[in-house]
Amino acid sequence: MLFADSLSIDGHHAPLLRPTSLVAPASELTLVTAPTQQARTALALGLSGRMKPDGGSVAWESDADIRAVRRASALVDSPEINEPEQHLRVKDLVAEDLALLPGPFWGTVSAARWLASHRLDHLANEWVDAISPEDRLHLLASLSLQDGNVKLLVFDSPDRHDLPGAEWTRLLRDVSTGRRQPAVVAVVQHIPDGWDGRTAAAEKDNLPRPAAEEHPDTEEPTDPQADS
Repeated sequence: MLFADSLSIDGHHAPLLRPTSLVAPASELTLVTAPTQQARTALALGLSGRMKPDGGSVAWESDADIRAVRRASALVDSPEINEPEQHLRVKDLVAEDLALLPGPFWGTVSAARWLASHRLDHLANEWVDAISPEDRLHLLASLSLQDGNVKLLVFDSPDRHDLPGAEWTRLLRDVSTGRRQPAVVAVVQHIPDGWDGRTAAAEKDNLPRPAAEEHPDTEEPTDPQADS
């Protein structure tokens, strides 16, 4: 489970992200709205441990060490951060990502074999920017989960692609309930119509809080004439 408590990130001249608190459980998709692309990217970087917060904290399970959050998470398709380069063919993107996985190089599976095992071999020679948005999300989510340490996927603005909300939320929800059952967070501009799952909003406290005390601390005053 991912916890963010009053997470904030400063910019050079103004805050990139004001205090934001939320919880994102494993095996669920959580949609988080943020008003600008700058705020969405800052939040995605903060939640995935790629940017150290200037205020508050982020933790995976009970570990608030930013290195632990980074090890357990993958930042997916963040604009101008780690979105795939347009000049790459799919097979080259896969080969590059597989080569960066931790572990001995001789244990790395080939791009062709990996694509075939994920039923994506028909995309091997396509340019990354030419494949469908659905194939793009499927490809990038599957590549992120190839690292066995990853338990959290943070998608930066998956709604920017030309794909109806019902389709990309279905795909990401399927990722969250798949074999690995990771926590999946999508930082978006708007919540799609008809979404019935978990939501949160940037720059707000989205954490559940205890209900207020039902009984006052002081007793009701008594009527001095009652016993007379």
